Amino acid sequence: MSQTITRTEGATPETPVPPKGLSDRARSERRLGWLLAGPAFGLMVLITGYPIVQAVFDSLWDYRLTDPSSSSFVFLGNYAVILSDPIWWTAFAVTVGITIVTVAVELVLGFALALVMIKALRAIRPVLRAAILIPYAIITVVSAFAWQFAFSLDSGFVNTWFSWIPGVTADTDWFDGTLSPLFVVCLAEIWKTTPFISLLLLAGLAQVPEVLQEAAKVDGASWWQRMSRVTIPNMKAAIMVALLFRTLDAFRVFDSIFVMTAGANNTESLAFLAYRQTISRVEIGLGSAVSVLLALSVLLICLLFVKGFRVDLSQARGE
Repeated sequence: MSQTITRTEGATPETPVPPKGLSDRARSERRLGWLLAGPAFGLMVLITGYPIVQAVFDSLWDYRLTDPSSSSFVFLGNYAVILSDPIWWTAFAVTVGITIVTVAVELVLGFALALVMIKALRAIRPVLRAAILIPYAIITVVSAFAWQFAFSLDSGFVNTWFSWIPGVTADTDWFDGTLSPLFVVCLAEIWKTTPFISLLLLAGLAQVPEVLQEAAKVDGASWWQRMSRVTIPNMKAAIMVALLFRTLDAFRVFDSIFVMTAGANNTESLAFLAYRQTISRVEIGLGSAVSVLLALSVLLICLLFVKGFRVDLSQARGE
């Protein structure tokens, strides 16, 4: 005898599944957000988008500002000239070297400063944070001139104060050669931008739940174990943001090199190379091509950071 399943009276019907999609309130809030931010966003796209499009267009032409009538369309010819020139690769190596050294040192020092600030007494925290921010508030050009003065062979005081270090004498010329000028540039960059890293990492430390720290202490975890297994994993998003912002800024280093070395002795960065081609030599086509390649390098760095860290920013915000 076959059996059939029939619905009996009083049985509880299945709970209807709510339709997927945004609610009316969410749509209204999103519409309001676009209305409020739309004009500013459109203006920002217009201001930043036009120079980018113009630079890409100019990079396709052999165009010299002093002889505009002889310009010609070369398509990717400027890029071929740049990428086959050792000057580009030297500037690329200098830029990558400055970026790696400064960002690595700033991350360590910034994390140490963040730990000091978060452990400081509540009464002195505002004063401490304001004092740490002083280097970052100084204009980069002014900072570069100060460091150039300190290391100058004629008027500097570094040779006198640090003559006890092997290799440092009263006649040491820090701006003669390649490595020593870049060392001074890195010092200037580290001194100025470490406070920026420390504040970003301080915000990440403040988001680490104190309950997890106390639980790790109860379990007998050492300071290093708590730091490596509790603190750092829970502030991964803050570390990514700090590294990303600072790496992009360091990769575009220009002011310090312009003031201290003017690109002499193979100390040019990519940004300075673009400046020299566009402003000094008025080679608009080649200079625009260098700028486009620099922008593509920055975009590649962003992609590598986002993919490498694999941070869910929505989860980090608690959404």
